[in-house]
Amino acid sequence: MARTTMWKAVVAGGAALALTGVAAMPAGAAEGGVAFSRVSVNGGKPIVIGVQEEVEVHTTFRMTTTLRYDGGPMVYPYRGTTENGEVLWSSIITSDCNVVDRAKGICDFDEWLYIDPRDLDLGNEDAGTWRTAALVYLPGDAQDIDDMNLPVRVQRATRLTVDASPEPVAIGKTITVSGRLTRANWDTHTYQGYAGRGVSLQFKATGASSYKTVKTATSSATGSLRTTVKATGPGTWRWTYYGNSVSGASSSGGDHVATQPRVLHSAFPRVMHSV
Repeated sequence: MARTTMWKAVVAGGAALALTGVAAMPAGAAEGGVAFSRVSVNGGKPIVIGVQEEVEVHTTFRMTTTLRYDGGPMVYPYRGTTENGEVLWSSIITSDCNVVDRAKGICDFDEWLYIDPRDLDLGNEDAGTWRTAALVYLPGDAQDIDDMNLPVRVQRATRLTVDASPEPVAIGKTITVSGRLTRANWDTHTYQGYAGRGVSLQFKATGASSYKTVKTATSSATGSLRTTVKATGPGTWRWTYYGNSVSGASSSGGDHVATQPRVLHSAFPRVMHSV
């Protein structure tokens, strides 16, 4: 997969960097004199990407160096090798140094990495596990780039809808809950039905603070979901998909269903009286 890098800006000190494409990494790394540590990407959670919305990934790290640097520092997902691989970002903003030890050149940084699926050359095959690199630009077109030995999971976003009926329903009667599970297709920039997935039907009774799983249904060839349950009281229904290695987790919105008391009919016939 050949991809092209286009740099838009490189600014030293709180650097703002930008490129388009899932691009080849810059070559010519210069090792020595810089150490990165305490790297956290997205709080350790997967990076979930849809087809339209720009994703913001908060990253923190520590850099130790007494060398002067011209750009960065920055941390980002990559695949392949640090010298000849692919990187995953549209733009990066790095904070100024939060000084930990000035004499030793120890600084903590916050970073905001942005991924815009409308700009990047993302394909469905790009979902999965990436690695993490740290980079700083040094004077004279040199750079220090390190593999942080930190895996980062990149997932295709999923979506769920829900509809519960009838509304209202008598207690003890049947409720039909339907919906649809779709997943981001990065090749076509659309959401498409996600088939054969186990999806949890969850219920939160009126007054309760959390949802509980009632049963599980499997999505059809088009991603459709449909099942029935007995009404036990008023509350809200939703679908939840817990994701997998290449697909993100998601929950539908909630559909509230009110209930009515069940009407009991007398077993005795009505007696008619004549006057």
